[in-house]
Amino acid sequence: MKQALVDDTEDVSLDFGNEEELAFRKAKIRHPLATFFHLFFRVSAIVTYVCCDWFSKSFVGCFVTVLLLLSLDFWSVKNVTGRLLVGLRWWNQIDEDGKSHWIFEARKVSPNSIAATEAEARIFWLGLIICPMIWIVFFFSTLFSLKLKWLALVVAGISLQAANLYGYILCKMGGNSDISKVTASFLSQTVFQTACPGDFQKPGLKGLEIHQH
Repeated sequence: MKQALVDDTEDVSLDFGNEEELAFRKAKIRHPLATFFHLFFRVSAIVTYVCCDWFSKSFVGCFVTVLLLLSLDFWSVKNVTGRLLVGLRWWNQIDEDGKSHWIFEARKVSPNSIAATEAEARIFWLGLIICPMIWIVFFFSTLFSLKLKWLALVVAGISLQAANLYGYILCKMGGNSDISKVTASFLSQTVFQTACPGDFQKPGLKGLEIHQH
């Protein structure tokens, strides 16, 4: 009887690991430097474009400065912040036959690793989506105001930032080349995550899953 009592009380344990990990993902930014530079270059390019006439009368100086910021943003988002903040990466390579292949890379799910935080993912996707829309507004404002000398710069801004957006949407959707299906699926998933953030848990990330097209 005494032994039975001991057996009944030996296996009592409480595990709060899942709750702690969920709270960590919601509250923490694990990569503050990457998060900062994910927004810094693209926001700086927009601010410089809007305010350049106030600080300088040199069209060439403003043009080069904005283009440099856009190029730095394209490189950092494509090669650094996407990999750190959401575990995604894309690039293009040419094989020996001269054919171009788009490669989309995503980290595989692992229960033992810590997922990217929700704050980081939201900052990444909001910055990736909103800034190209702002450049599209600049495009129409440039046309309507007949400031055609800025048109090439605005087109460059749309092209560079839309390329990253397109690449990362394909990464998230597993390299599906049908952009209409990809966009519909991505938007529905984004709306679901925003409406029910508590019901959607991001998996852990480990390893790499590669899709080649």
